[in-house]
Amino acid sequence: MDIKDYIRSIPDFPKPGIMFYDISTLLAHEDAWQVAMGRMAKAVGQLRPDILAGIESRGFLVAAPLALKLGCGFVMVRKKGKLPGAIIEHEYALEYGTDTIEIQDDAVEEGQRIVILDDLLATGGTMAASVELFRTAGADVVGAACIIELAFLEGRSKLDIPFSSLVSYDE
Repeated sequence: MDIKDYIRSIPDFPKPGIMFYDISTLLAHEDAWQVAMGRMAKAVGQLRPDILAGIESRGFLVAAPLALKLGCGFVMVRKKGKLPGAIIEHEYALEYGTDTIEIQDDAVEEGQRIVILDDLLATGGTMAASVELFRTAGADVVGAACIIELAFLEGRSKLDIPFSSLVSYDE
Protein backbone atom coordinates (compact mmCIF):
# COMPACT_ATOMS: atom_id res chain seq x y z
CA MET A 1 0.00 0.00 0.00
CA ASP A 2 1.35 3.43 -0.92
CA ILE A 3 0.66 5.70 2.07
CA LYS A 4 1.04 8.78 -0.19
CA ASP A 5 -2.24 7.79 -1.85
CA TYR A 6 -3.99 8.63 1.44
CA ILE A 7 -2.31 11.98 2.13
CA ARG A 8 -4.11 14.99 0.69
CA SER A 9 -2.04 17.85 -0.79
CA ILE A 10 -3.55 21.30 -0.33
CA PRO A 11 -1.83 24.09 -2.28
CA ASP A 12 -1.41 27.59 -0.87
CA PHE A 13 -2.16 26.67 2.75
CA PRO A 14 -1.61 28.28 5.20
CA LYS A 15 -0.25 30.91 2.81
CA PRO A 16 0.48 31.25 -0.93
CA GLY A 17 3.34 29.10 -2.17
CA ILE A 18 3.06 26.49 0.60
CA MET A 19 1.93 22.94 -0.15
CA PHE A 20 0.21 21.50 2.94
CA TYR A 21 0.31 17.72 3.34
CA ASP A 22 -2.84 16.79 5.25
CA ILE A 23 -2.90 13.51 7.19
CA SER A 24 -6.63 13.87 7.95
CA THR A 25 -7.42 11.70 4.94
CA LEU A 26 -4.95 9.05 6.17
CA LEU A 27 -6.50 9.09 9.65
CA ALA A 28 -9.98 8.68 8.15
CA HIS A 29 -9.08 5.55 6.18
CA GLU A 30 -8.96 2.65 8.64
CA ASP A 31 -6.87 0.27 6.51
CA ALA A 32 -4.31 2.89 5.50
CA TRP A 33 -4.04 4.14 9.11
CA GLN A 34 -3.48 0.56 10.34
CA VAL A 35 -0.78 0.04 7.72
CA ALA A 36 0.87 3.37 8.60
CA MET A 37 0.89 2.55 12.32
CA GLY A 38 2.21 -0.94 11.61
CA ARG A 39 5.09 0.47 9.59
CA MET A 40 5.82 3.08 12.25
CA ALA A 41 5.75 0.39 14.94
CA LYS A 42 8.32 -1.65 13.01
CA ALA A 43 10.66 1.34 12.58
CA VAL A 44 10.28 2.72 16.10
CA GLY A 45 10.15 -0.65 17.88
CA GLN A 46 13.69 -1.44 16.75
CA LEU A 47 14.89 1.47 18.93
CA ARG A 48 13.47 -0.16 22.09
CA PRO A 49 11.92 3.02 23.53
CA ASP A 50 10.54 3.40 27.04
CA ILE A 51 8.59 6.53 26.14
CA LEU A 52 7.21 7.95 22.91
CA ALA A 53 6.97 11.73 22.78
CA GLY A 54 4.51 13.46 20.47
CA ILE A 55 5.03 17.05 19.31
CA GLU A 56 1.95 19.27 19.53
CA SER A 57 -0.51 18.64 18.09
CA ARG A 58 -0.57 16.20 15.19
CA GLY A 59 2.37 14.38 16.73
CA PHE A 60 -0.03 13.33 19.50
CA LEU A 61 -2.09 11.49 16.88
CA VAL A 62 0.97 9.47 15.88
CA ALA A 63 2.67 8.91 19.24
CA ALA A 64 -0.31 8.01 21.45
CA PRO A 65 -1.65 5.05 19.43
CA LEU A 66 1.89 3.90 18.67
CA ALA A 67 2.74 3.95 22.39
CA LEU A 68 -0.24 1.67 23.03
CA LYS A 69 0.82 -0.65 20.21
CA LEU A 70 4.42 -0.87 21.49
CA GLY A 71 3.60 -0.94 25.22
CA CYS A 72 5.37 2.36 25.90
CA GLY A 73 4.53 5.46 27.87
CA PHE A 74 3.46 8.63 26.06
CA VAL A 75 4.59 12.22 26.75
CA MET A 76 3.29 15.42 25.17
CA VAL A 77 5.67 18.11 23.92
CA ARG A 78 3.57 21.27 24.17
CA LYS A 79 3.83 24.92 23.29
CA LYS A 80 4.56 27.33 26.14
CA GLY A 81 1.83 27.72 28.73
CA LYS A 82 -0.23 24.62 27.84
CA LEU A 83 0.91 22.23 30.60
CA PRO A 84 -0.08 22.38 34.27
CA GLY A 85 2.40 22.04 37.11
CA ALA A 86 6.16 22.27 37.07
CA ILE A 87 7.68 22.18 33.58
CA ILE A 88 10.99 22.00 31.75
CA GLU A 89 11.15 24.36 28.81
CA HIS A 90 13.41 24.90 25.83
CA GLU A 91 13.52 28.08 23.76
CA TYR A 92 14.73 27.78 20.18
CA ALA A 93 15.27 30.01 17.17
CA LEU A 94 12.78 30.35 14.35
CA GLU A 95 13.38 32.05 11.03
CA TYR A 96 12.03 35.27 12.59
CA GLY A 97 12.10 35.16 16.39
CA THR A 98 11.90 32.33 18.90
CA ASP A 99 9.48 29.73 20.20
CA THR A 100 9.33 27.65 23.37
CA ILE A 101 8.33 24.04 23.93
CA GLU A 102 7.71 22.34 27.26
CA ILE A 103 7.28 19.01 29.00
CA GLN A 104 6.20 18.39 32.58
CA ASP A 105 9.22 18.06 34.85
CA ASP A 106 8.26 14.52 35.88
CA ALA A 107 7.49 13.33 32.32
CA VAL A 108 10.66 11.28 31.98
CA GLU A 109 13.18 9.69 34.28
CA GLU A 110 16.95 9.91 33.97
CA GLY A 111 18.20 7.55 31.26
CA GLN A 112 14.80 6.57 29.82
CA ARG A 113 14.93 5.81 26.11
CA ILE A 114 12.82 8.33 24.17
CA VAL A 115 11.67 8.38 20.56
CA ILE A 116 10.15 11.67 19.37
CA LEU A 117 7.31 11.59 16.85
CA ASP A 118 5.44 14.06 14.71
CA ASP A 119 3.31 13.91 11.60
CA LEU A 120 5.79 15.80 9.44
CA LEU A 121 9.44 16.85 9.40
CA ALA A 122 10.03 20.11 7.52
CA THR A 123 12.98 22.31 8.50
CA GLY A 124 13.69 20.20 11.60
CA GLY A 125 13.76 23.07 14.09
CA THR A 126 11.02 21.84 16.41
CA MET A 127 12.24 18.24 16.27
CA ALA A 128 15.83 19.30 17.09
CA ALA A 129 14.52 21.50 19.92
CA SER A 130 12.56 18.52 21.28
CA VAL A 131 15.72 16.41 21.29
CA GLU A 132 17.51 19.08 23.33
CA LEU A 133 14.54 19.42 25.69
CA PHE A 134 14.56 15.71 26.52
CA ARG A 135 18.33 15.67 26.89
CA THR A 136 18.02 18.54 29.38
CA ALA A 137 15.54 16.37 31.28
CA GLY A 138 18.12 13.55 31.42
CA ALA A 139 16.53 11.25 28.86
CA ASP A 140 18.37 9.20 26.25
CA VAL A 141 16.87 10.29 22.93
CA VAL A 142 17.40 7.26 20.69
CA GLY A 143 15.51 8.32 17.58
CA ALA A 144 12.76 10.25 15.87
CA ALA A 145 10.16 9.44 13.23
CA CYS A 146 7.41 11.10 11.22
CA ILE A 147 4.83 9.99 8.73
CA ILE A 148 6.00 12.61 6.20
CA GLU A 149 9.41 14.10 5.47
CA LEU A 150 9.83 17.15 3.26
CA ALA A 151 13.32 16.07 2.17
CA PHE A 152 13.97 19.20 0.11
CA LEU A 153 13.96 21.28 3.32
CA GLU A 154 16.79 19.15 4.74
CA GLY A 155 15.38 19.03 8.29
CA ARG A 156 17.04 15.66 8.86
CA SER A 157 20.41 17.44 8.79
CA LYS A 158 19.54 19.19 12.09
CA LEU A 159 19.17 15.85 13.87
CA ASP A 160 22.02 13.88 15.43
CA ILE A 161 19.85 10.83 16.07
CA PRO A 162 18.40 8.12 13.81
CA PHE A 163 15.38 9.42 11.88
CA SER A 164 12.83 7.60 9.74
CA SER A 165 9.72 8.56 7.82
CA LEU A 166 7.07 6.59 5.98
CA VAL A 167 6.93 8.89 2.94
CA SER A 168 9.15 11.61 1.55
CA TYR A 169 8.43 14.51 -0.76
CA ASP A 170 11.35 15.91 -2.76
CA GLU A 171 9.73 19.20 -3.79
